[in-house]
Amino acid sequence: MNDERGCSLFISDLHLAEERPAMAGLFLRFLADTAASATNLFILGDLFEFWVGDDTLDEPLNRDVADALSRLADAGTSISFMHGNRDFLAAEGFVAATRSRLLADPALLSLHGVRTLLMHGDTLCTDDHDYQRFRAHVHDPAIQRKFLALPLAARRQQVGQARARSEQQKQFKSAEIMDVAQAAVAAAFRSSGYPPRLIHGHTHRPARHELVVDGHRCERWVLADWYREGEYLRVDADGVTRHPLR
Repeated sequence: MNDERGCSLFISDLHLAEERPAMAGLFLRFLADTAASATNLFILGDLFEFWVGDDTLDEPLNRDVADALSRLADAGTSISFMHGNRDFLAAEGFVAATRSRLLADPALLSLHGVRTLLMHGDTLCTDDHDYQRFRAHVHDPAIQRKFLALPLAARRQQVGQARARSEQQKQFKSAEIMDVAQAAVAAAFRSSGYPPRLIHGHTHRPARHELVVDGHRCERWVLADWYREGEYLRVDADGVTRHPLR
């Protein structure tokens, strides 16, 4: 993608779930009222609290979200979706239903005149060794095929157990371990040819960081989660701005 006109909006870590209807409603309004005027919408992972397979697309929340994204695409906004650590099982069915395109992680593109690196952000948290081992395990295609072959109820049960273990383990981890590792950030810029901008989510620590990597000035924008309120980044030819939603 090389889009020098219009604007692009970025969101991540909405963690939409049936038990959080207010955030789901806020997202649907965002799509109808704000994203409709954008050239591009980038969803950088964890749109849902969990995704146990595309055979759940007809469940009410999933269907409402898919239909709203499809309407947005029909109206002319290009939608790009990147897997997060909660919805990495969203596959061809989800992409077709939402009329989106699936982005690799990382993805490097030219956006409004600036080379921009996009990531979900969990691969930058390399100090969290337990999580990285878990991530490698669940991203194994054989493991995914085995999981998706289970009945839906069994998949939900396994996800619930995994989430409970994760929350318990977080109590014994420092905030620094669960944040990005600076060496991993530098390596991401280096391996992508030093793009001046990186946008990612995952850490729930919205901020703009300025850094110098091997003599190259770069900026790292961290997207907000949607637990208390919504937020999006707007990127256009004039730069990047942060916008809260309530």
